[in-house]
Amino acid sequence: MTTLSTSVGNSKETLDLLWSRVRQRGDLPGFSKVVSSILTAMRGEDDREFNMTKTVLADPALTQKVLRLANSSMYAIFGNGINTVSKAVIVLGTEAIGHLALGLKLIDGLSAASPDTVNARNEMEKALLAGHIARQVTSFASTKDAEEAVVCSMLHSLGRMMVSFYLADRWALVQVRCAQGDVDEESAAQEVLGLDLSEIGRVTAARWGLPASLVESLQNVKPVPVGEPLDHADWLAAVSTMSSECANVLHEDNASVDEQIALIAEGYADMLGLDVTQVVNAVDAAQQTAEEEAVFVRPSKQAEALKSSVMGAGKPANSAQLLANGVKDLRDASSSISTGQLLTMALETAYQGLGLTRAIVFLRDYDEARYAARLCFGDGAQELMPRLAFGDAYQPDVFHAALANDKMIFVANAHDNSFVNKLPRWWKDTLPGVQSFVVLPLTANRHPVGFIYGDWDHSLPPVKLDPADISPLNELRILVVRTADQWRRLDFT
Repeated sequence: MTTLSTSVGNSKETLDLLWSRVRQRGDLPGFSKVVSSILTAMRGEDDREFNMTKTVLADPALTQKVLRLANSSMYAIFGNGINTVSKAVIVLGTEAIGHLALGLKLIDGLSAASPDTVNARNEMEKALLAGHIARQVTSFASTKDAEEAVVCSMLHSLGRMMVSFYLADRWALVQVRCAQGDVDEESAAQEVLGLDLSEIGRVTAARWGLPASLVESLQNVKPVPVGEPLDHADWLAAVSTMSSECANVLHEDNASVDEQIALIAEGYADMLGLDVTQVVNAVDAAQQTAEEEAVFVRPSKQAEALKSSVMGAGKPANSAQLLANGVKDLRDASSSISTGQLLTMALETAYQGLGLTRAIVFLRDYDEARYAARLCFGDGAQELMPRLAFGDAYQPDVFHAALANDKMIFVANAHDNSFVNKLPRWWKDTLPGVQSFVVLPLTANRHPVGFIYGDWDHSLPPVKLDPADISPLNELRILVVRTADQWRRLDFT
């Protein structure tokens, strides 16, 4: 028998070493900030939908994943053709989108932390597959906790991921101990690390401030007969454990996979309120749809996806179609959503459809006799908003001209010598890096009530608005101004 080159692990020593390794790698660069934004949007009482939309739109890859999920068969009841994140948030809810975003961002962050490690790739694939299994199980169970179950299942192996990524040397010892044949993985981890893998997962999730229900679900539940339905926390733990065990079996892909899946299904079906056949069918469906639906991008394809998003920076080649799709969302939802939701959807349509650096809604404040920025998308736009205001008395500049004539204006080169004198001082001082911009005036009963502004920075390729872009932008303006009489009652603070 091989002798381990370590004594029984000490839990404090293991956790201290783990946090040290995490700090060395930057504590999942970008993850903490995004998670904080997601949790704030989920918990906040004001503008929850707008803040969640803004958080998702800050990440192009996450944006596409949210839209793919919203249009998947799981949500067919809401209809097809959801083209904007803002509509997805309205339809699915901030908590659903928040749970999805939390899971995806953590998976992306962990994958990026060790992109070249075989163990890392294996754990990623199993975590993603577990999420698919949970999604299928919840569709059979007709539960309203689908998104939470997906995320809990994806992160059920968080302890394994953390140890295999950040403590690869200790993880190798755990695997050696398991190979000796007399202990299982949890027992081996207890010997080597001083605590089991599920406890490491819970400690990590709590340290990152993840929701309590998610933290509590990160424990292994043994299959036992139950006489009554499980409560919410126990059900999440059960479906997460079952999904992770099935994902491990499917990933190994050995000759007895069907038999092993059947045994797992038999053990957990009663706990999940299902029969064995339903659980087996759910696992089969998950295996088949994991790649077909492309709801989750496999780690091996993430570099390609990131490259595509970078190459596509600026105005998209299919901008007219993207704008038309967004306007369709706006038209379909306009009679049933609030004015704030409508403005958010319109702003997102312009932002995404035109590939803008920033998109900002300016509204007219009659009491203070000025126009001021009220909603924004884009990197750094929030910090600029206090400086984006100007008086409503007519001045000979491009913004007042657009408002006075109720005519869309596109400026291809804001720094052209023949045009500079038409730009107001507040714009020059606040947005010096802008190369091109567009102004979409919003006029009700011949009175300007605001406008949508969007720009492209110098770093992006030269921009040109095509005739095909103009029609959906004009329709967007018409749809928005129909609710103009309600704007003065809005509070975006």
